[in-house]
Amino acid sequence: MNRAPSLAAIALGLALAGCGPVNRGVATVHQPVVTRADYTLDVGVDADGLRYGEERRLTAWFESLHLGYGDRLAVDDPAPAPGHRAAIAEVASHYGVLVNRTPPVTEGAVAPGTVRVIITRSTAEVPFCPDWRRESQSEFEASTTSNFGCAVNSTFAQMVANPQDLIVGQTGNATRDARSVNKALKTYRDLAPTGAGGLDKASVKEVKQ
Repeated sequence: MNRAPSLAAIALGLALAGCGPVNRGVATVHQPVVTRADYTLDVGVDADGLRYGEERRLTAWFESLHLGYGDRLAVDDPAPAPGHRAAIAEVASHYGVLVNRTPPVTEGAVAPGTVRVIITRSTAEVPFCPDWRRESQSEFEASTTSNFGCAVNSTFAQMVANPQDLIVGQTGNATRDARSVNKALKTYRDLAPTGAGGLDKASVKEVKQ
């Protein structure tokens, strides 16, 4: 004879169903999300560099965006001239930012007699963290909680120098300079051990009272 399930069993099943998906592994549910934004400014140039007054306008733009560590700066120059890039690099050097070689693709064409300065800013964060939804619920599947990994991933997202590396890591240099490697090894091998001179002699004198 089949017995109808008790009310307690039904309530327990509904409670477990509301706990969300079962995660028996160690992979975290919440992962860093990278957001990228490109800011552009077209500045007037001449044969020698920036036009009169454009350096001040460029500096004010850098100040308004708080240009600094982590930002990527590039110059889109339809008619490349060494003076254009050098003038912009001179202004950016006051903020500790270098000019990248390859500019990203932006919307619209660059007008003649101008160059486009592009600031690429990427940020990484872990949405919905901390997540305590399942901490107060009982579950019997031996799965990791919804908050598992939130602290580590949030800290890592804040510490990474280039958030774009979370999407595609650095490819590295195709060529290797053996001299750089050998120089580091030679420095390590030639360094005298700290204990080569023996221990320092210490004398203890009787203190008269």
